[in-house]
Amino acid sequence: MPYFDAASSAPLHPVARQALLAALDEGWADPARLYREGRRARLLLDAAREAAAEAVGCRPDELTFTSSGTRALHDGIAGALAGRRRAGRHLVVSAVEHSAVLHAAAAHEAGGGTVTEVPVDSTGRIAPGGYAAALRDAPGPTALAALQSANHEVGTRQPVAEAAAECAEAGVPLLVDAAQSLAWGAVVGGWSLLTASAHKWGGPSGVGLLAVRKGVRFAAHGPADERESGRAPGFENIPAVVAAAASLRAVREESAAEAERLRELVDRIRTRVPRLIPDVEVVGDPERRLPHLVTFSCLYVDGETLLHELDRAGFSVSSGSSCTSSTLTPSHVLRAMGVLSEGNVRVSLPLGTLEEDVERFLGLLPDVVRRVRGQLGAPERDEEVAARSVAPAAVSGSGGEEREEREDELVVDSLGKLCPIPVIELAKVIGDVPVGGLVTVLADDEAARLDIPAWCAMRGHEYVGERPADRGTAYRVRRRA
Repeated sequence: MPYFDAASSAPLHPVARQALLAALDEGWADPARLYREGRRARLLLDAAREAAAEAVGCRPDELTFTSSGTRALHDGIAGALAGRRRAGRHLVVSAVEHSAVLHAAAAHEAGGGTVTEVPVDSTGRIAPGGYAAALRDAPGPTALAALQSANHEVGTRQPVAEAAAECAEAGVPLLVDAAQSLAWGAVVGGWSLLTASAHKWGGPSGVGLLAVRKGVRFAAHGPADERESGRAPGFENIPAVVAAAASLRAVREESAAEAERLRELVDRIRTRVPRLIPDVEVVGDPERRLPHLVTFSCLYVDGETLLHELDRAGFSVSSGSSCTSSTLTPSHVLRAMGVLSEGNVRVSLPLGTLEEDVERFLGLLPDVVRRVRGQLGAPERDEEVAARSVAPAAVSGSGGEEREEREDELVVDSLGKLCPIPVIELAKVIGDVPVGGLVTVLADDEAARLDIPAWCAMRGHEYVGERPADRGTAYRVRRRA
């Protein structure tokens, strides 16, 4: 069964498995002890730290092993903020950071600090000078800035070197979340702190990396501990750490050739999916991106149903669609980019992905999308754009929604209906108003705030805006096509 969700967690690398099994026999003792077994465990831990530090591009004594990538982010942010609490209480992050960063930012704000989110463009990339502007316009002195090296949902690479230079000029340390990119190379630029997660590159889960450059003010969060320079309390999981470092080195050795090969496979998906399936939006930067990841959104598709259908067909993919989450809100990344969220699919290819698996995926995807659209009663393109006479009074649409006419305006009641139903109902009635007429969609699904404007852009209609309604929100669309 082809596994296309390496961005969530990569399959365990063979080198990681070998190193883990060997270290279980040799690295079980306490590395802080002076007897033979302890010295053997210490040698393994030190060798792993040196190998990981070389891959990161830092000194071994600047690197700490944590219990996860999330723990590394939380500890890194908390430690840097605490270490620079006299400098200021302001934190700068991008709007598309991993949720672990945004949760840490929310905790900082709840504790009395302030936070600025730097916006991104429609590709998910911060603008040149974005961090300089955020630092300049901050409500108070800034203690820390954070920026991911590459986005975990759409693959867009961020201009880390430029942002680091802007932060350095302002005297502010920059923390870089390198979880998605570290397998493909060291992060360039003058970063101050860096975090990563082993299971993203094929190491075992439960191992994170936190690098803190010498000279960066840092105060460990929580009670002091003697291990890992006091930054990660508790007994080190030496077998997992050894496997993580060994697999990172192995992946790096393979990355140059694999990056070129996987980029070609991803380019096939980026190019052919919009040709094979109508009404698909490929999102993310087309050039400045990770080599193994592509995200696209399919109009009139329920993301959860689509993922289940692909799973039945033998493919494991993920999504940022609100329909696949318990919160029923679109991914904060897609929301910040302002792109279509419904029917969202993220394909992230692990090392060694076979060309024939990608071809088989491309072969079955059109039928799967067509079937899901049919189940939802999505309109055919010709039906949608056909001009029809305006109904003289309130009528009931084919989906059962109530519509009433108000001076060349139809009101579609989609309250209580989840994505992509509000957009489907809009598409079904747009031909019932003359060119220049208005359709107002009443919806209480948060995804409508993204998907209705995105539908307008794809269809050539004018999105007039939104206003509060008695229940939910009224989204207004003017027919232009």
